[in-house]
Formats: sequence, C-alpha cells, structure tokens
Amino acid sequence: MGKNKLAKFDDMAAYPHVFQYPFAVLQEKGFELKGHWHERFFKNDNPIVLELGCGKGEYTVGLGRLFPEKNFIGVDIKGARMWTGAKESLEAGMTNVAFLRTSIELIASFFAAGEVAEIWLTFPDPQMKKVNKRLTSTRFMKMYREILAGDGIVHLKTDSNFMYTYTAEMVKANHYPVLFSTDDLYHSDLVDDILSIKTYYEQQWLDRGLNIKYIKFVCEEREQLVEPEVEIEYDPYRSFNRSKRSALASGK
Repeated sequence: MGKNKLAKFDDMAAYPHVFQYPFAVLQEKGFELKGHWHERFFKNDNPIVLELGCGKGEYTVGLGRLFPEKNFIGVDIKGARMWTGAKESLEAGMTNVAFLRTSIELIASFFAAGEVAEIWLTFPDPQMKKVNKRLTSTRFMKMYREILAGDGIVHLKTDSNFMYTYTAEMVKANHYPVLFSTDDLYHSDLVDDILSIKTYYEQQWLDRGLNIKYIKFVCEEREQLVEPEVEIEYDPYRSFNRSKRSALASGK
C-alpha cells in the first residue's frame, strides 16, 4: 500500500464521522450504532440515505448540502477514495454526513430493519458477466430489503446501457413501482436538484457524448424475487476506471 493511502487512512482514523470496521472486529463486537444512528449519531429523526459504492463521496456530500433535512452515509470498501468526501464534509462542518468503510455485502450488519429510507447507486460496475455481483441484482435487492423502510427507494444513475437495461428488466419482472426512468437524463423532463451533482467520471462520460441513464423505484417487500430472463447486449466501450470491464459484446 502506498504512503499516500496510508496517510489518508491515518487521517480518517481521527474523523468522528468516519467508521472503519474490519470484519474480525464486526464479528466479535458487532456495530454499536446499528439501529441507533438517529439518536446516537445524527441526533435527529431525519431520513437516512445511503450511497453504496460512494467512491470519493461526491453524491454523499452533494446531496447532504442540497438536503439538510436528510442524513447521508457514503459506503465503500476503498477508504483512500472516500477520504476526499470525508475531508470535505468535515472541513465544511456538515452534521448530516457520515462515511462507512465496509463491503456492501455486510450492509445489514450496520443498519437495522427499516432504518434506511433511500439507497443511491451511482455509476456502479455493471458486472456484465457476474449477475451476483451486480448491485441491482435480486441478490442485492434482498440485502437492501433487510434495512429499507417499507416504501424504501432505490436510485440508479449509470453510464452503462447494459446496467440500465438489466435494472429496468429486473424491476419489471418483480413488479416494483417505478417513480422515474430515462435513458437520457440530461435531456429528460426531470427537474431535480440531483442534476446539479456530477462526479468526476460522470463529466468525463458526458464529454465523450455518452448518455446518462437514471431509474428510481420503490423496493417493496416480495416473498420471492426473480431474475429477468433477457439477453442484453454488452456495452461496446471500455469505461473509465474499470480495467476489467468488457469492451466487446463477445466478452473478449
């Protein structure tokens, strides 16, 4: 690990709004804020919104500024990235923002049933070959359902036509209510403050002429979830920061 990454980890260790829990510690002691985020950390009853795979935390911090009446928590396994948003929010004195370094698969270890109101997935790896790693797969919907309120909302914002199409088909197959959906966000009729927030890579994709897709749906309780039985063409390009992402429909 580089010195720069180590310095960032050391820096964040002193941040009161950053939680880094190794799996061994989680197994032994559990997480004391599970079920108590409102009263013990945020000190209010405002809705809790998660950004899963938050990267540098642009959305966590950006949404936190736009919506002071909500609480935002950025979640990512890569702490060196999250340091950017953690530092920015700390220096700005934001009291409605926190960061959690952990694997998304362990999310139910940190939040109680019904404790989360919304989940944001901002430009996740589409995982075109591995359904179980896809953050909008039914596997992950089951995880989200463990912590979401009854009318909990999931947002997906992506450059990937594959990811957007798959998610739309998954939503349709499981009859989730769709609140908004578009394959060209910035030329849609959506009037929303989220359009003012753009990540570094999102701006790069826009500069390349790629459309940004967005879908917002209610992740309702379901007795059984089904994967969509459709074939979806792979994205015909290699996206930024995804060295293993397939560039061809053949998967090569």
